[in-house]
Amino acid sequence: MERVVLALVVFSSLAAFADTITPKRGIDIYSLHVDCRVTSRFAHTVITSKIVNRANESREATFEVELPKTAFISNFSMSIDGKVYPGIITEKASAQQQYDAAVSQGQSAGLVKIVGRKLEQFQVSVGVAAGSKVTFELTYEELLKRQLGKYELLLKVRPKQLVQHFQMDVHIFEPQGIRFLETDSTFLTNELTEALTKVQNETKAHIVFKPTVDQQKNPDAGETLLNGDFIVRYDVERGATAGDIQIVNGYFVHYFAPHEMPALPKNVIFVIDRSGSMAGRKIEQTRDALLKILQDLRAEDRFSFITFNSKVSEWRSSLLEATAENVASAVAFVQTLSASGGTDIHQALLRAVVTLHQAKALPERSVSMIILLTDGQPTSGETKVEVIQENIQKAIGGKFALFCLGFGFDVSYKFLEKMALSNGGLARRIYENADAALQLQGFYQEVATPILMQIEMQYPENAIEGLTKNNFKLFFEGSEIVVSGKISNELDLLPVEIKAQSHTSDLTLKEEANIKEKEQVFQNQSYIFGNFIERLWAYLTIQQLLEKSVSAPAGQQKALEARALELSLQFGFVTPLTSLLVTKPAEQPQAELANKPSEAGRWRSLLQSGSNKKLHSPALRLMEQGRSQPLASEYPQFLLQLPGQNEIICLNTGGQGQTSADLLSDPVQGISVTGNLGDKTNHFVQLEITYVNPPVQVHVSRDAVIIHQDHEAERLPWAESWSRVYLYVVCSDTDLLCGNWRKDGLRISVEKERSLTLSLPETVTVKVSFIKQPEHFLGLYFLDTNHFSDKVSGFLGQLYSKTQVEIKPGVNQRDDERVLSVSGSEHRVTRQYKKDYRLESAGDPVSCWSLDYSPRE
Repeated sequence: MERVVLALVVFSSLAAFADTITPKRGIDIYSLHVDCRVTSRFAHTVITSKIVNRANESREATFEVELPKTAFISNFSMSIDGKVYPGIITEKASAQQQYDAAVSQGQSAGLVKIVGRKLEQFQVSVGVAAGSKVTFELTYEELLKRQLGKYELLLKVRPKQLVQHFQMDVHIFEPQGIRFLETDSTFLTNELTEALTKVQNETKAHIVFKPTVDQQKNPDAGETLLNGDFIVRYDVERGATAGDIQIVNGYFVHYFAPHEMPALPKNVIFVIDRSGSMAGRKIEQTRDALLKILQDLRAEDRFSFITFNSKVSEWRSSLLEATAENVASAVAFVQTLSASGGTDIHQALLRAVVTLHQAKALPERSVSMIILLTDGQPTSGETKVEVIQENIQKAIGGKFALFCLGFGFDVSYKFLEKMALSNGGLARRIYENADAALQLQGFYQEVATPILMQIEMQYPENAIEGLTKNNFKLFFEGSEIVVSGKISNELDLLPVEIKAQSHTSDLTLKEEANIKEKEQVFQNQSYIFGNFIERLWAYLTIQQLLEKSVSAPAGQQKALEARALELSLQFGFVTPLTSLLVTKPAEQPQAELANKPSEAGRWRSLLQSGSNKKLHSPALRLMEQGRSQPLASEYPQFLLQLPGQNEIICLNTGGQGQTSADLLSDPVQGISVTGNLGDKTNHFVQLEITYVNPPVQVHVSRDAVIIHQDHEAERLPWAESWSRVYLYVVCSDTDLLCGNWRKDGLRISVEKERSLTLSLPETVTVKVSFIKQPEHFLGLYFLDTNHFSDKVSGFLGQLYSKTQVEIKPGVNQRDDERVLSVSGSEHRVTRQYKKDYRLESAGDPVSCWSLDYSPRE
């Protein structure tokens, strides 16, 4: 059966979509509809895609939807020639048992996996008989979060083919009133603008995008114009009151977002990692962000810097006021930041805590916080994360907030997340892309303007059940507090009292909501979906239970997860504790399993691309770490990400120990790699990476890294983190003497006993993993493989330039088999799970096409 991929992408803080299908191969999308209903910030999105197989043979279609990480899938179904196959949401372990029982051969793994900063992906495949029609319908729900004064809906429109019936509907109902509503786009032409309509009154808005086939056509390229972003931004009206209360069927939600209040002064210490792994682009982007942040400090703020590698350094021994003179001095300091050495997070944070505790003459009403930026795990000083977390929590003592920013995917995010949540802050991942400096600035802007602290939302104790979190340490300008609960007693009025501290005084705000009047607001069912406030309450409660469990002791953690699981099943949400089991017709693989991933995990879909680029690996099962993972067999000798194919090859070859093998050579890139297998292990224990310009040779063994240049050798150990830059010369045909030294040369860095990275601008990046257990070997892989030229050769090189994974017509193949074409020879490969030596967790599996291959074959 030939495989065709049908993909629908839903993107953003609410939703977005794109549809991807290989055109002109029989599977056609004849209808695609996205219906988003946003009622009081709670978004209910239904995606319906109808396809038909116009070919004269069976084809396989894969339905893929990218949805916000904060969303919960609540329904999925397939209708095949009128017969409905529903998805069943059940407890994760139970779902795994049913899945394993249903599937014995030809396993096709359904999944939800992380694919980007805000996204995760749902995927399911189904065989479509000739002439048959299939309807996919997916529903998910999400509470929109207000950031920097607005809610944002970003629709990624990318169908990649013309669609006969294409429509997006966005309905917004905000009883408080819509203060502003705007749309923006990167692809709208004058003709496509005619397909966009917007109707709005005081409380409601309806945006429709319904282009005809002719409007979708690109007259120059003969393809669709729908390729880009469509954005809706809005905010609501707010009075100078205790917020807005809304009630439906005995459940209430209370939104509180005061505005036009004076900012509280900040006392902030920036704790900056300058270890070897931060060298190069990361430290440069950190400098850029800090320079901008310094300009945004208010005169009443106080600040300081602590930097750390193996040692901890204070810029000043105390906090300084943000005067023009002090800011100028800080700017000069930030410009000198460089990276080398290990990572002593423990001492750096303790030093920051002591500095805040000992600070004198701070404003009586001010907010103290620590902002930690790191890209790695603790490798110097105290390295046990549990000890660090406990010591920092004791030292802070609840007196100020800790925000942890994890730079890139080498960072131990779960460690940072627990430490931040235990100390009244939050964790955020900074993606290692060109805009990392902007990401850092964006985070700072979110916390730059605290206007309230010690906020307590009080409701009548004897009349409310299941109250969500109602005490908050800080409130930042442009955000929003949301509290929900169930009114358990007969009440005519629901009173609320808010107590908080502002810059100038203690506040007490009071409000009374007339329950019958509030219920009347939502009588128009066309703009709401069932008991939406009850579902909003359940969504918010589950999110908060899961967040609280991160930093809770083991005993409490189980109780919190048990309650979150109970609500997930009751309301039918796919959460980290539940799975979606998709049933299929009897003649097809019987079931597919969708699990929601965790941001704390190390997701190889991002690692493989080196960024937030989306990958399509159809059989990749990314399970939450430690939960029902597929059993991975041995480590492969090599892991290869094929350029432009989004496929991974797990490669093994025979050979004798200590025999040198020419692994790769690319004369255009000016790089070559050789390697030696070990005597007692069938893995590589020595690697030699040679660069033409700069003329550097790097010898890597299990003992050390030795760098040869200009007839000199430098031996550097695995036992500590370090970084070096080797400049290279640029010559032109008219240069009499070749002496133009470039500043951005070959960067070689080691993360202590973990990995070696060699990076050169506009060149493939070489990475070597140092695996100590159980076999003690070196794992080689490459990033940015699109930089390889068509002249790349060698045992691995030919695979990068001359390999195709394909389905051969007329060849009898299972779903987990393919034909791999290498330099004209063909090999049958199978989908297997292998241990992934690129990741920190030795047991983490990777799904790949497994190949045993020798150049002599």
